[in-house]
Amino acid sequence: MVTIMIVIFVLGYLMIASEHVLRINKATFALLMCGLLWATYSLGSHNQDLSYRLIEALGDTCEVVVFLIGAMTIVELIDRYDGFSYITRRIRARNKRKLMWVIALISFFMSAILDNMTTTIIMVMMLRRMISSNRERWKFAGVIIISANSGGAWSPIGDVTTIMLWMKNCVTSLNLIGYLILPCIVSVVIPVLIASRCVKDEPLEELNDNDKRVGESLSDTHPLISKSILISGVLSLLFVPVFKSITHLPPYMGILISLGVMWLITEIIVNKCDLDKKMDGRISSALRRIDMSTILFFLGILLAVNALQQAHLLSNLAHWLDTNIHEPYTINGIIGVLSSIVDNVPLVAACMNMYPVSTEAIIQASADPVYAQYFIQDGLFWHLLTFCAGVGGSIMIIGSAAGVVAMGIEKISFMWYLKRFSIMAFAGYIAGIATIWLEAWLVIEF
Repeated sequence: MVTIMIVIFVLGYLMIASEHVLRINKATFALLMCGLLWATYSLGSHNQDLSYRLIEALGDTCEVVVFLIGAMTIVELIDRYDGFSYITRRIRARNKRKLMWVIALISFFMSAILDNMTTTIIMVMMLRRMISSNRERWKFAGVIIISANSGGAWSPIGDVTTIMLWMKNCVTSLNLIGYLILPCIVSVVIPVLIASRCVKDEPLEELNDNDKRVGESLSDTHPLISKSILISGVLSLLFVPVFKSITHLPPYMGILISLGVMWLITEIIVNKCDLDKKMDGRISSALRRIDMSTILFFLGILLAVNALQQAHLLSNLAHWLDTNIHEPYTINGIIGVLSSIVDNVPLVAACMNMYPVSTEAIIQASADPVYAQYFIQDGLFWHLLTFCAGVGGSIMIIGSAAGVVAMGIEKISFMWYLKRFSIMAFAGYIAGIATIWLEAWLVIEF
């Protein structure tokens, strides 16, 4: 049974990683892998409480899925009301080198509130108005990928992996931001510093208003409505971590409240204002536009990883790592590099199942209490995992949703990115880990 499950998982992983080559959506393989793993475990274990375990696993997974549906709907709604144009239209720079820094800064902080994929779509589409040369646009797109991934790593709602770790109480909002914002900034500054030298120090081109995605928009005809939806949407997303810290309820309850408020606001706007019927600004329409294939991918992959945990494969792997490596920087460093090849969601899910959050009792019972201390809530291991899984995805263009999206929109060559940006991203990645090590050393010393 164990051997068959390992083979199924490895083959499924390879298919998921080869999505861009096979041209088959990775959700297909995630769902197949999930079903086959649970079926194999069921046939091989003869466990009497298997149904209960499956329901429990589904409940844990659906917490993440419900949160993602709510967050993605709010982001889609802001985009539908053209709220993001207030950001893109106000980008100013004297030359292309300065523009690269401005774009990196905006992408970094925007992805902390939205997510790396949405931020990349918005920023890459905006680039089409500002840069006419395809190859030159690729350089800016590479910077956007790195900045969006790093920006999502220090925010509890900035990336699926940070959401997962935050919802399972591996990290808390304020400590995550406090410990990781500086390493994440470092992981962006170094690549952008190198990349900006590859761009000519020349004036910006005239804005291209012929892009079909630009043209006349709601922000032109109804600017107050567009701005109101932008502000309401951003505040509703920021409300979630505040709600969790006050009530101690799971984040998906906060996002459901935020979604309800946005639903009420948009219903009032649609009923009271004369809007273009083709826009259909109701939440019900926005729900139909969210990427359900992504939602199903997360559902499949998280349940698949849970099947491995039920078969004790992940706990055995954790034991092997503890015995043979026993060092959090090395373990997470390897995970970060792996996340540039395969999706970081199953990697983080696997680590969460391999290593439970340490309590005082676990530390006291451990053969190595100092090592067990790394796994407490907001411990070094969890902060390293958050950083490495998020930022490491920038090393390869296929290593993150941001990279895959940019690759699809701009038709960026895999080898082009590998030759020009992988080294830059890796340099920022190592520098960020070094910054975390320095922060930990300073805490111990002082």
